[in-house]
Amino acid sequence: MINLSKPLEDAFFTSQDQKLIEDLRAMRKMKETKDILARISGIKNEAILDKLVSLKVRPETLASLCVVPLVEVAWADGTIDPKEQKAILSAADKMGFKQGDIDYNLIKQWMAHKPADELLTAWIHYIQGLCEQLSSQEKSGLQSEIMGHAKTIAEASGGIMGTGIGDKISKSEKEMLAKLNAAFK
Repeated sequence: MINLSKPLEDAFFTSQDQKLIEDLRAMRKMKETKDILARISGIKNEAILDKLVSLKVRPETLASLCVVPLVEVAWADGTIDPKEQKAILSAADKMGFKQGDIDYNLIKQWMAHKPADELLTAWIHYIQGLCEQLSSQEKSGLQSEIMGHAKTIAEASGGIMGTGIGDKISKSEKEMLAKLNAAFK
């Protein structure tokens, strides 16, 4: 008599093993994505990173999310000075952008030529949509991270004609910071 239960049992466990292997791969991919998101954004809050991963925010998308406010603040007064360029490239380096990468070249392009207004509009819509998915605490953490980077750029030239005398942030940069900040409401 042929024992049919053994092949069925083997097939069941093979199927179960395959499911476990797939789950393990998915968990590893989520961890890798989370690590990359943390590196490029500077976000350290695990809850925000988990939420971004669950919303399928890709590192490439978040890279733009992190850089747009920096570039917009730097261009707020009509020009980007060398100190602002240096601050943007330093922030980009900390976020994991490497010279020669497409994203790095895009940042350099945005510094050389002011991006179209549609870029800021797209960023505002993106951040508003993202914030709808976040808890108030997660939204606050994301806002703090992004606005902190943007304020650093605004303060890079500092003062009257870059002297450090007077208000470190120009009126136009303050207006841009307010506009960026309002996107989180």
